[in-house]
Amino acid sequence: MKKILFFICFICFYVYSFSSDKKRDEVIVTPDVSLIDIPTAGVIDYANFNLKTRFYNNGGVLTYINAGILQNITLGASFMIDNLIGSNSPVKMVRPEMQLKFRFYDGGYYIPALAIGYDGQGYYYDRNIKKYMQKGKGLYLVGSRELFFPGFMTSAGFNIPDYDDGYLYSFIGFNYNMDDKLNLMIEFDNLFHSDYPSRLNAGVRINVNSNFFIDVAFRNIGRNDKFPNGWDNKTERIVQFNTSFYLGNF
Repeated sequence: MKKILFFICFICFYVYSFSSDKKRDEVIVTPDVSLIDIPTAGVIDYANFNLKTRFYNNGGVLTYINAGILQNITLGASFMIDNLIGSNSPVKMVRPEMQLKFRFYDGGYYIPALAIGYDGQGYYYDRNIKKYMQKGKGLYLVGSRELFFPGFMTSAGFNIPDYDDGYLYSFIGFNYNMDDKLNLMIEFDNLFHSDYPSRLNAGVRINVNSNFFIDVAFRNIGRNDKFPNGWDNKTERIVQFNTSFYLGNF
């Protein structure tokens, strides 16, 4: 059923893109770089720097540092620290991960913006087995386009998070920009394979100004079971701060 739902959404996504009127006076909208967990075809502008900090369960902090190193190419790294906030101990840093994204097509009236990338950042890292219970995106291909009405953006794609099993997963997300003040976000992640449960995430993005916004979101909505290692796999509340600024020519 999940596969059927995804394919219906994906087909509608591309059918609408190809059926758009080429002659209409329309500006191609650039998507945000990411939603809650899923990437979009958006990239950080050349010579710009982006810092995103996520606060998650049990006082953990996850930080992303990304920069637009070339036109349409974003390079970054992320690192997470468990138990940094609050009274839990010990405070431990998880291994850093790398992110890379190349938008090879900026989008047009018929074809959405397209990007290929890699993101190794997962969640719930178990040091005993040296694995994330929620895997990173790994290698992915994503397309993004404004659909149906102004401000409503759709992003959909495929990813391979684990090269040992080689499974192909998919994701799709929607966000609605309300007068550049609020963004409503919903996404469906890890679709296709029942042995790695899918996730429903939803949240709101508050645009404080053009260079700073705050996300308040729920991950894994409706989930209440266990990971393979016995940890709780439940709905999670997160807060993210995201800021960007211009570095100048470098």
